[in-house]
This record gives sequence, C-alpha cells and structure tokens, in this order.
Amino acid sequence: MPENENENLPKEENASNEVAADAPLGTDTSLPAEQWEQKLKENEKKDLPLPEGAIDPLPKPTAERPHSANGLWATLLLMTFIVSSCCGVYLTVKPVPVCPEKTERVEEGEGTAAALAEAFGKSSKAGIAWIKVRGVIAQDNNNGPFSRPSGAGAIAKKIRDAAEAKNVKAIVLDINSPGGTVASVQNIYDELQKAKEKGKKIVALFRDVAASGGFYIAMAADKIVAEPGTITGSVGVIMQTSNVEGLFEKIGVKIVPITSGKYKDIGSSFRPMTDAEKAILQDMVNDTYTQFFAAVKAGRPEVKSEVLTEYTDGRVFTGQRAFNLGFVDKLGGEEEARLLAGELVGLKDPKVLTQRSDSFREFLFSVGSSMENQSLVKQLQSMATPSVAYLWVH
Repeated sequence: MPENENENLPKEENASNEVAADAPLGTDTSLPAEQWEQKLKENEKKDLPLPEGAIDPLPKPTAERPHSANGLWATLLLMTFIVSSCCGVYLTVKPVPVCPEKTERVEEGEGTAAALAEAFGKSSKAGIAWIKVRGVIAQDNNNGPFSRPSGAGAIAKKIRDAAEAKNVKAIVLDINSPGGTVASVQNIYDELQKAKEKGKKIVALFRDVAASGGFYIAMAADKIVAEPGTITGSVGVIMQTSNVEGLFEKIGVKIVPITSGKYKDIGSSFRPMTDAEKAILQDMVNDTYTQFFAAVKAGRPEVKSEVLTEYTDGRVFTGQRAFNLGFVDKLGGEEEARLLAGELVGLKDPKVLTQRSDSFREFLFSVGSSMENQSLVKQLQSMATPSVAYLWVH
C-alpha cells in the first residue's frame, strides 16, 4: 500500500487538494476560479480571528508611536524661553521703583554719597570721573520705547552725578566733537561750571577734533590737554538754511504759508530770504558769537587780547598751534590727562571711575535709536528747520 494515498491520484486532483489544504478557514474550494480569486481578495482585507491557541507567524507592523515625552520637554523649554525674554525686556524698559525709606534719607541728605559712589563703581575710593563727549552735541529727539538716553542731556546728567559723588575728586572731559547746537553746548558748559563750584577739578582732553562747541565746553576746564595734531579752534557761530523752491517748482508743488506776522516764517526753505530777514538772523548770530567769545576770554585769561581776536574768527588750527598760543596747557593723550587731573587734586596715581551701565540695555537702546535716526521724517525736519550752532562744518 502506498505510503501517501495522494500519490496515485491524478495531478489535477492532487493540486486541488493542496490548494484546499492551504486555503484559509471558512472558504469554499468548489467555487470557480474567478470567484475563488475574488474570495481570497476579500478575505485578505478582513482580519480573520485566529483559532484558539494559534500564534500569528507574521504580526502586523505597527506605526512608531511619537516620542511624546521629548515633544513635551521641547514645548516647555520654548515656553520658558519666551516668558524669560518678555520678562527681560519688561524689566529693562520698566523704571525701577524707589524705596520710600531710601527716598526720605536722600531728601535728608543721608546716603547720597553712597548712592552716587555706586553709580561710579562699587569702590568708594577717591578717583576721577571720565566722561566722554562724542559726535555732534545736541539734544536727543528720540522718543521711541527702545531709545537710549543720549545727547547733551545725558552728558549733563553724568557731570551732575560726578559733581555730587564725594569719591570723585576730578573730572576728565574726553572730547572728540566738531561742536553742536548753541543751547546744548551751553547746557554742558553750565554743568561744568557748577561742578567747579562744588570743588571738582576739570581737565579737558582733545582727541581728533575739538572744534567750535567742543572747544566751547573746554573753556570751563581748569586745564586742557591735546595731541599736537588735534584739530581745534573754529570759534564762531553758523546758521544754515536750505532753499528747495526750484525743486518744488519742477515737481509742481507750491507752499502757501499763512502767518500772523511778516517774519513768522523767517528762514523758510520754500522761498527766497529778504534782506530784512538776513539782517535779523545776522544779529542773532552775532549775539551768540559774543557769548562764545566771552566764554573763551574767561576760560583762557592768559591768552593775549590780539591773539584772542585774531584766532576767534572761525578758523581751525592744530593742537600744537593751540599750545603755542595758550589755548592748550599740555600736549599729550589719555595718560597725560589722567595724571594731570590727579595732580590737581593731590592723587599720585588716580583711579578712573566710570558709571556702571547695563550692556543689554545699551545694546537694545542703541538699535532703537539708530533706527529712529534714519527715519525720513527726521531727515526732512532737519532740512526744514534752521538752527544756530557752534559747529565746524567742512
């Protein structure tokens, strides 16, 4: 008897038995071939239950579950960063409240020296304040939320703080400026005079340029130091107006002013200036020049009158020439100015005290201020509004 009964069957019948053996459960092997293939396709789409105790040889692959923990941590870190940034900006812009007890002590005159000593460094050791004057001297017109205090007002405040600080014995005014507007220059000059009245010695240091208004504020100093190649002088006043009448005619624009008096729009950029208006403005320029000349004469009494008259006609000259004429006391740079200031107050090796500042705040404000300074409105305002200035224009 054959070991396998299927061996003696015909090949077609044997093949049908093999298909039946391999067929999924619950299928009818007697169906035609077309219906059989359709049945198989339908069974493949269904998840047929396995018999009890059977093991699925090919488990279905499951989609990878997202790492929910990592996503949660990333979200928390992002939220923490955003909150911290907002708090930092808020604390930077927000004014610091003053403790009432501390205010009362300051009003009574107690703790003032300590507070101002803190402004010029933590050490209460005697030293000199180093205050820089850079660029055109003018009032700060920036009023944006990220504008930093700058200009003549900020410089004047530093001088006031130095004058009130008991640990500050002298002030070095580090000047690199072609001058500025009349009122702003005089504001700084007046604060230096007040500092001298409170016993502070002042040394002016001329850098590359210390002309016109930069020269004016130095007249309040006890001593002046300059490099031989410094450009200085330019004692005088300038007022410039612009006339865009021809340009406006080309583009078809005409300005019609309505004023309460014939001189209300004096210096207008939209029409020619009359002789009477020129006379009025010239008189104003002469008056401000007289104030400049008086400051130079008071600040440099050792300069001969003929030299004073000759070299205060608006010309510029070198630091070497200024030294020869008596406008400068010593030739040199930073070290000479520091040692000279120490010598005036009896300090052999004076320590330089600088005001503490927040670097992040300075960076934030400098970005805001530079963006405001570049605005078109400010450029047009500067063109349309004439100003009187102690300024060296080249």
